[in-house]
Amino acid sequence: MLHGPGGERGESFRCAGCRLDVSLHAPGTAHRNHCPHCLLSLHVDGRVPGDRAARCRGRMPALSVTVREDGEWLIIHQCRSCGELSANRIAGDDHPVSLVRLATRPLGDLATPVRAFALY
Repeated sequence: MLHGPGGERGESFRCAGCRLDVSLHAPGTAHRNHCPHCLLSLHVDGRVPGDRAARCRGRMPALSVTVREDGEWLIIHQCRSCGELSANRIAGDDHPVSLVRLATRPLGDLATPVRAFALY
Protein backbone atom coordinates (compact mmCIF):
# COMPACT_ATOMS: atom_id res chain seq x y z
CA MET A 1 0.00 0.00 0.00
CA LEU A 2 1.07 3.54 -0.50
CA HIS A 3 0.87 5.56 2.68
CA GLY A 4 0.45 9.23 3.40
CA PRO A 5 3.04 11.38 5.18
CA GLY A 6 1.58 10.52 8.62
CA GLY A 7 1.58 6.76 7.95
CA GLU A 8 -2.17 6.62 7.29
CA ARG A 9 -3.53 4.19 4.72
CA GLY A 10 -3.31 5.55 1.21
CA GLU A 11 -5.85 5.51 -1.58
CA SER A 12 -3.80 3.24 -3.84
CA PHE A 13 -1.19 0.49 -3.92
CA ARG A 14 1.65 -0.42 -6.25
CA CYS A 15 1.18 -3.76 -8.05
CA ALA A 16 3.87 -6.28 -7.12
CA GLY A 17 3.81 -7.58 -10.70
CA CYS A 18 3.59 -4.77 -13.24
CA ARG A 19 4.35 -1.94 -10.74
CA LEU A 20 1.27 0.05 -11.80
CA ASP A 21 -0.22 2.36 -9.15
CA VAL A 22 -3.74 1.02 -8.56
CA SER A 23 -6.64 2.80 -6.84
CA LEU A 24 -8.20 0.95 -3.91
CA HIS A 25 -11.61 1.91 -5.27
CA ALA A 26 -12.86 -0.65 -7.77
CA PRO A 27 -16.15 -0.37 -9.64
CA GLY A 28 -18.39 -3.38 -9.01
CA THR A 29 -16.68 -4.68 -5.87
CA ALA A 30 -16.20 -3.48 -2.30
CA HIS A 31 -12.65 -4.86 -1.93
CA ARG A 32 -9.96 -4.34 -4.57
CA ASN A 33 -7.92 -7.54 -4.46
CA HIS A 34 -5.98 -7.62 -7.74
CA CYS A 35 -4.32 -5.38 -10.28
CA PRO A 36 -6.74 -4.41 -13.09
CA HIS A 37 -3.92 -4.51 -15.64
CA CYS A 38 -2.00 -7.76 -15.04
CA LEU A 39 -4.61 -9.38 -12.69
CA LEU A 40 -1.96 -10.30 -10.08
CA SER A 41 -3.18 -10.50 -6.49
CA LEU A 42 -1.42 -10.86 -3.15
CA HIS A 43 -2.41 -13.38 -0.50
CA VAL A 44 -3.71 -10.87 2.05
CA ASP A 45 -7.27 -11.99 2.83
CA GLY A 46 -8.14 -14.81 5.19
CA ARG A 47 -11.56 -16.44 5.11
CA VAL A 48 -13.55 -13.24 4.50
CA PRO A 49 -12.98 -10.95 1.48
CA GLY A 50 -11.41 -7.70 2.64
CA ASP A 51 -10.40 -8.95 6.11
CA ARG A 52 -6.66 -8.71 5.27
CA ALA A 53 -6.06 -11.44 7.86
CA ALA A 54 -3.77 -13.76 5.87
CA ARG A 55 -0.18 -13.86 7.07
CA CYS A 56 1.21 -15.42 3.88
CA ARG A 57 1.44 -12.28 1.69
CA GLY A 58 2.58 -14.41 -1.31
CA ARG A 59 2.03 -13.47 -4.93
CA MET A 60 -1.12 -14.91 -6.48
CA PRO A 61 -1.07 -15.00 -10.28
CA ALA A 62 -4.35 -15.42 -12.12
CA LEU A 63 -4.80 -19.01 -13.32
CA SER A 64 -8.18 -18.92 -15.02
CA VAL A 65 -11.70 -17.53 -14.92
CA THR A 66 -14.99 -19.11 -14.02
CA VAL A 67 -18.53 -17.83 -14.44
CA ARG A 68 -21.33 -17.95 -11.88
CA GLU A 69 -24.87 -18.92 -12.86
CA ASP A 70 -25.83 -15.24 -12.91
CA GLY A 71 -23.09 -14.53 -15.48
CA GLU A 72 -20.63 -12.85 -13.11
CA TRP A 73 -16.98 -13.63 -13.86
CA LEU A 74 -14.54 -14.68 -11.13
CA ILE A 75 -10.75 -14.83 -11.43
CA ILE A 76 -9.11 -17.92 -9.96
CA HIS A 77 -5.80 -17.08 -8.26
CA GLN A 78 -3.27 -19.46 -6.69
CA CYS A 79 -0.70 -18.42 -4.10
CA ARG A 80 2.87 -19.22 -5.14
CA SER A 81 3.95 -19.40 -1.48
CA CYS A 82 1.35 -21.68 0.11
CA GLY A 83 -0.66 -22.99 -2.87
CA GLU A 84 -4.06 -21.74 -1.65
CA LEU A 85 -6.67 -21.10 -4.35
CA SER A 86 -9.14 -18.22 -4.26
CA ALA A 87 -11.97 -16.98 -6.47
CA ASN A 88 -12.23 -13.19 -6.78
CA ARG A 89 -14.87 -11.10 -8.48
CA ILE A 90 -13.69 -9.12 -11.47
CA ALA A 91 -13.80 -5.34 -11.13
CA GLY A 92 -15.39 -2.96 -13.61
CA ASP A 93 -12.02 -1.48 -14.54
CA ASP A 94 -10.19 -4.78 -15.17
CA HIS A 95 -8.38 -4.74 -18.50
CA PRO A 96 -10.72 -6.58 -20.93
CA VAL A 97 -7.89 -7.97 -23.07
CA SER A 98 -6.20 -9.44 -19.97
CA LEU A 99 -9.48 -11.12 -19.01
CA VAL A 100 -10.05 -12.55 -22.50
CA ARG A 101 -6.46 -13.83 -22.68
CA LEU A 102 -6.98 -15.56 -19.35
CA ALA A 103 -10.30 -17.05 -20.46
CA THR A 104 -8.89 -18.36 -23.74
CA ARG A 105 -5.57 -19.64 -22.35
CA PRO A 106 -6.73 -23.32 -22.40
CA LEU A 107 -7.38 -23.07 -26.15
CA GLY A 108 -3.67 -22.50 -26.75
CA ASP A 109 -2.56 -25.36 -24.49
CA LEU A 110 -1.47 -28.23 -26.73
CA ALA A 111 -1.65 -30.65 -23.78
CA THR A 112 -5.43 -30.15 -23.53
CA PRO A 113 -7.25 -32.63 -25.79
CA VAL A 114 -9.42 -30.94 -28.42
CA ARG A 115 -12.31 -33.22 -27.45
CA ALA A 116 -12.40 -31.49 -24.05
CA PHE A 117 -13.88 -28.47 -25.81
CA ALA A 118 -16.50 -30.34 -27.84
CA LEU A 119 -20.12 -29.52 -27.12
CA TYR A 120 -22.41 -32.48 -26.58
